Amino acid sequence: MPSLPFGSWPSPLSVDDVTGGTLRLSAPRADGRMIVWKERGADGRSLLFSATDGVITPLPAEFADGEGVDVASQVHEYGGPDFAVADGVLVFSARRDGRLYATILEDGGWSTPRAVTPEDGTRYVDLVLQGTLVFAVAERHNGPAAADVVNSLVAVDIEYGTVTTLREGADFYANPRPNPSGTALAWYEWNHPDMPWDATELYVAELIGTTVEDAVLVAGGTDPAISAISPAWVSDEELVFIADPHGWWNPFRCTDPLGECRIRPLNPSETEFATPPWTFDSSLTPLDEDHVVSRWTRHGRWSLGSIRLSNGETEEWMAGLEPSSEVAVGDGVAAFVGTSATAPAVLAELTLAEGQVRVLRASAPTILEEDYVSVAEAVDWPTAGGTDSAHGFFYAPTNPVASGPEGELPPVLVLVHGGPTSATAAGFSPFIQFWTTRGFAVLDVNYRGSTGYGREYREALNGEWGVADIEDVSSGVAELARLGLVNGSRAFIRGGSAGGYTVLRALTTTDTFAAGTSRYGIGDLALLAGDTHKFESRYTDRLVGPYPEAAETYRERSPLFHLENLGAPVLLLQGEEDKVVPPNQAIEMAEAIRKRGGEVELVMYPGEGHGFRTAEAATDALTRELSFYQRVLGVEPQQA
Repeated sequence: MPSLPFGSWPSPLSVDDVTGGTLRLSAPRADGRMIVWKERGADGRSLLFSATDGVITPLPAEFADGEGVDVASQVHEYGGPDFAVADGVLVFSARRDGRLYATILEDGGWSTPRAVTPEDGTRYVDLVLQGTLVFAVAERHNGPAAADVVNSLVAVDIEYGTVTTLREGADFYANPRPNPSGTALAWYEWNHPDMPWDATELYVAELIGTTVEDAVLVAGGTDPAISAISPAWVSDEELVFIADPHGWWNPFRCTDPLGECRIRPLNPSETEFATPPWTFDSSLTPLDEDHVVSRWTRHGRWSLGSIRLSNGETEEWMAGLEPSSEVAVGDGVAAFVGTSATAPAVLAELTLAEGQVRVLRASAPTILEEDYVSVAEAVDWPTAGGTDSAHGFFYAPTNPVASGPEGELPPVLVLVHGGPTSATAAGFSPFIQFWTTRGFAVLDVNYRGSTGYGREYREALNGEWGVADIEDVSSGVAELARLGLVNGSRAFIRGGSAGGYTVLRALTTTDTFAAGTSRYGIGDLALLAGDTHKFESRYTDRLVGPYPEAAETYRERSPLFHLENLGAPVLLLQGEEDKVVPPNQAIEMAEAIRKRGGEVELVMYPGEGHGFRTAEAATDALTRELSFYQRVLGVEPQQA
């Protein structure tokens, strides 16, 4: 085995394998025994496919006018459940105009999509189809400012093309769910300055045609703050949901919600049964009269299984395959996207009676032999002050045909997830393996503020954004160096969005990192508070403080104003069409760094928004990032 410099090892994983050869699988839905899902390919378009008993049928890839279909919603800019299917009818949101379109399953396949909502700019998401009605969250943009955006609950009649407003007045709505007979509707709503993981109100109301009457508050509230989310009907008289009155997102059962509304917890535990609903996530799917299907996480590891309503017991399914999507349940089948420790994500179909598993689609071929795979190791380390622990996953450099120079330790690449109210997981990631096969160690951090560890840990970042997260990524490197796992003087950091902010903040407040990559990150917090979209326009009230009252703190926490401390090179990658973190953030950072004589490269990607959808942009970005770190390390890549 040759000894080669860390960071230069020959890898069987090419840039194209990671960016162009991988499908993004998501959002399975069931209709009887048919499973429908969405996948995004190299061109950035998202298309739908259906499968019955393993036979796959593509849904239409073109509209009647010849333009290509791209299934997406831009509600809250991030979108969410953008299609629904029932009784052989499928309705989806189109990226091109935000309208809803319907297609019908016929003998020859799926019909050409036809528009069922007006061409008025309204966006739709979180779709549920029952009969001829689509229940959805609507978002209307009456002007360019966040204050001009109006959200509501609506019912769309796909036969007549009428849109009826069911509920409006709150700042935000999510998860409209009719009961099986269509006589009641559940949903949750919230208002600024809360985010849905802070405080929501979950309601049930009578549903008479397309009229909602006599709404009843079932759970949630702001005093005390409770996040009640993910309503699902087991029957006309039985509702389940997720709430965190005791600090953890646990399942609850409500009997007779429009009457006595008897509520009891199903599984009170230090377990999270939900993820933060950035994209209208729903965590519970009815299975039968005594079971719902859910996924849950303990100590950062996700499981999938059922919850028994009569006693709250959980039964894990398919251990070793971590779920990364909602679970669709049909007639005798369930489907979800899952990832093992050693292979790319797959869309798996499970027959409930026999327990047999069929892979409907793999996100990528088996592109890496197991002896190249670096398996995640959960790590914890003390936070500043020693009052808590930060969490993450460590991946050692792994390559059967190369080793590092004797006596040397590998460089480490620290990954910072976005949100910041999000989390990383331990499943196989071609992106992470791209680095570990080249001789980089990787630390994937769930810093304070991440989800999956209870409300207290999630709220530990409130008022401390730009402080606690920086302490956690820096102390994580120090801990790995102390354990003799990495060379702490050759640490790199990369992140996107909120993670990009942490990158820039770490580079301007510590000397931990030799270089960093910010993908659509934030340099000026005050600029973000004034420029960003409605959904996140008050997010920093909790993370930093209310603006402009806390203007001094915003300036103190903004990397743009501390460039005198920047001694490391920076790579900035930015989409020109980003509405979440507008391009002016990256442009101003680059100009300011250059004025001070710092080393910076700014790359703008036309047509890209908050995240790079096309393989062309993603390939260019990853190629530049690899070359950037290798240049800092002073190594030349070796050919596989």
